[in-house]
Amino acid sequence: MSALLDSLLGERAAPPALAAVRDAATAALRARGLPGPRDEAWKYTSLRALEQRRYADGDRGARTRAVDVGFLPGPFAARLVFVNGIHREDLSSADAVAGLAIERLGARPEELAALLRSPPPVDAFGELNAALALDGVRLRVAAGARIEAPVQIVHVGTPADSDVAWSLRVQVELGEGARLRVVEHHLGGAPNANFASIVAAYRVGAGARLELVEVQDAADGSTLVRRSEAVLDADATFDLHTIEAGAQLVRHDLVVGLEGRGARFRSRGVFALRGRQHVDTHLEVTNVARDTACDISWRGVADQRSRGVFHGAITVAAGADGADAQLANKNLLLSAQAEIDTQPVLEIHADEVKAAHGATVGQLDERALFYLRSRGLPLDLARRVLVAAFCGAVLDGLEPALRAHVDALLAARLPQAEALA
Repeated sequence: MSALLDSLLGERAAPPALAAVRDAATAALRARGLPGPRDEAWKYTSLRALEQRRYADGDRGARTRAVDVGFLPGPFAARLVFVNGIHREDLSSADAVAGLAIERLGARPEELAALLRSPPPVDAFGELNAALALDGVRLRVAAGARIEAPVQIVHVGTPADSDVAWSLRVQVELGEGARLRVVEHHLGGAPNANFASIVAAYRVGAGARLELVEVQDAADGSTLVRRSEAVLDADATFDLHTIEAGAQLVRHDLVVGLEGRGARFRSRGVFALRGRQHVDTHLEVTNVARDTACDISWRGVADQRSRGVFHGAITVAAGADGADAQLANKNLLLSAQAEIDTQPVLEIHADEVKAAHGATVGQLDERALFYLRSRGLPLDLARRVLVAAFCGAVLDGLEPALRAHVDALLAARLPQAEALA
């Protein structure tokens, strides 16, 4: 892995304010090394395919390169577009909204450096993110402010003279009783094998509500590593929808702490894979305070030679009495060569707890297929109808125009459901 680290870190220019952070993160990363097959958290995801690749600085041409992509439908309070990790003012737009502050961190390297230092990275890719990040965004919502239109954060990966590596940092803070919707969109301007690292932190104040939709449709061949951390105060609500459809290799670590009494987390997600795509989702939720609740429902579909990994862990800490913890993961294999690994985990250290967890991996229901075919549907169409319904079960609650876009994306990602051999 040393050659890969040399390529990722390389000789990269950085503002003086970031030099100390970058040097410390680089030294820590070289001492730690990237995760290998002996790392339990990475046992189903190998990085060997990356070892032969070489990456240039993501800043190369990102500020001026023409971008031809389709953004998600509006309206929106702000659309913040980053190309290879660099903010593009010419592609972004924002209305002045009372109670919403938007800070573009690339223009404030001292603040970005402070954000990269605290909290310190917890793993190798967190250190890599701190070593490479040149830009980012911080959203702050004042106490009591209700931002009606969503904020879109768009991450575009585009090809350059060679494959590039880039990192970005996102910070979202909601004051007491505030409300905000965020739509995070990953896409590619053209097929590429870029490497991207994004670290996001969410702080939801007492009684506040954050709704986050993640639509991941990154370029074919690219690698995307994300870490998202959320902390909820008393009576706060975090509602998350995640759609994983693009990229060649994806790893997403999502860590949620329900630290205030009555905090609630609801997660709905789906991955739809084909070809040789590999998506690995690690979701860890800790119920820290009393009367907290989490409701997690994810679905996965794997076609051709793709592989999906889902690790969903809920911990009810000592003293978190009255917690309600629910986790369900259902998966479909559409090919004999596809693979899905699922690990539901539930740890309870408190009394008076309501909890359940479970996971399934199976194939399309032959009886349902027979029923649809008896009504005149061709076999391929019948399969597509069943797969769409299976995925759509976790997409309720999306705004209609966004839901239509997601449905079309999933349909395009799974054009056929080939019969099992």
